[in-house]
Amino acid sequence: MKDIKDIKKIKDMPECPIATVLELIGNKWKVFIIRDLLSGTKRFGALKKATGASQKSLAANLREMEDDGLVERNVFPEVPPRVEYTLSDIGYSLAAVIEPMAQWGSAYKEYCSLKLKKDKKI
Repeated sequence: MKDIKDIKKIKDMPECPIATVLELIGNKWKVFIIRDLLSGTKRFGALKKATGASQKSLAANLREMEDDGLVERNVFPEVPPRVEYTLSDIGYSLAAVIEPMAQWGSAYKEYCSLKLKKDKKI
């Protein structure tokens, strides 16, 4: 686990709490990584397949999330090396952010579907 001195300093964070969240998870790859890790530990290849991110993008985002203390990386001393990623405790707490986003997304899709049906009847 990252030492607190390795995690962002409070003075470097935005004043607005919403801006802080967006800085930490404000791109689709990070949100998809969190979504997939909420169900448990995953290897790099599984995350790559599930998220659809390129290898370079996934590696960069995982590195940033590890630096921010959201993800923990476990390297097994094997040949070839095996690396697993899991959410840290603070990373798991993002479920309270991601799950309402998923609910809202489903509700919005339903709204669009109903609106389309209604508009076709007119």
